[in-house]
Amino acid sequence: MRTAARVGIWSASLLVALAVVAVLSAGVGPVPLEPGVVAKACLNAIGVPTGLDVGLATAPLGPVSVPVPTLSPTYTYPFDLAVPTTAETIVRELRLPRIALAAVVGFSLAAAGAVMQGFFRNPMADPSIIGVSSGAAVGAVAVIALPLAVPFGLHVAAFAGALVAAFAVYLIATRDGHTPVATLLLAGIAVQTFLGAVVSYLLLQAGESLERAVYWLMGHLQNSTWGEVQLTLPLALLAFAVLLAYARDLNVLLLGEADAQSLGIDVEQSKRILLAVSSVITAAAVAVAGVIGFVGLIVPHVMRLVVGPDHRILLPTSALAGGAFLILADTLARAGPAELPVGIVTAAVGAPFFLYLLRRREVHAL
Repeated sequence: MRTAARVGIWSASLLVALAVVAVLSAGVGPVPLEPGVVAKACLNAIGVPTGLDVGLATAPLGPVSVPVPTLSPTYTYPFDLAVPTTAETIVRELRLPRIALAAVVGFSLAAAGAVMQGFFRNPMADPSIIGVSSGAAVGAVAVIALPLAVPFGLHVAAFAGALVAAFAVYLIATRDGHTPVATLLLAGIAVQTFLGAVVSYLLLQAGESLERAVYWLMGHLQNSTWGEVQLTLPLALLAFAVLLAYARDLNVLLLGEADAQSLGIDVEQSKRILLAVSSVITAAAVAVAGVIGFVGLIVPHVMRLVVGPDHRILLPTSALAGGAFLILADTLARAGPAELPVGIVTAAVGAPFFLYLLRRREVHAL
């Protein structure tokens, strides 16, 4: 079967699965809802962008607030199905933003994980391997624990910290325009360790903010908003499109850098772009949801066992499966009597499953 046909079939199947999981998840909560009611409310929530409204907001900068221009899209809603007002409010305003953000974050982490595993030719690699998550943690915990005034707040601090950490790892590992993969891996481990020490120190200084900082570090999707989805989704889709454009280069890099160079691939440029874009898509996910582990490790690995190592197929399938997986994990996190941070659920599910794969000797070199 041609690659394009396989991509289409797998992507369509996983999109349907993602939609089903989202509808079922939206019915779970203190007020249970029937799938039919949820499906109608979801259709009513579909909006078609028709324009942009220009507004003005303020952002804190030290002791003062500065005016910042804002762009807000306007929408037309083609569906107007009969749904009880209470049910529609619960679905559209409380549950759907959280489900949508879970899908975007899972999509981003799984896509970045697939790239990192191919880039390092190691099935144990994940998006945090070059310090992105640790850098985001430093930025976020610094804002929470210290009296820092950062324009646009915690999200921007975490995003900036992630990118600075990734750039630092790249600079440390690069010599004379070349970035050896082994050196990059070791530099990432060293920077992660150092940033972990910084986070520990900041937690000691957190005082009354300690609980909030620890909760962020566990990974969470509570109190998600449509604004966070609108900020994260375009960046995730743009970054994913770039990664998909380099899927062939990533396939060739699996043969080794020398063979890739002989086949006409600009190895160093491809590595720079793959690292940079993977860092950006991971930073965007971590900035809005905190540190969520195992999504970028388990999902790409499982999908590689199912669809094979061709990144033209592996990237879209991993991304869509990652979105569905994180929705399921978050549904479990909020289904019990006490809501848990979703990072606890992904770790509790992911670690035993990965150990199962190890026992069955299904963790192979790429």
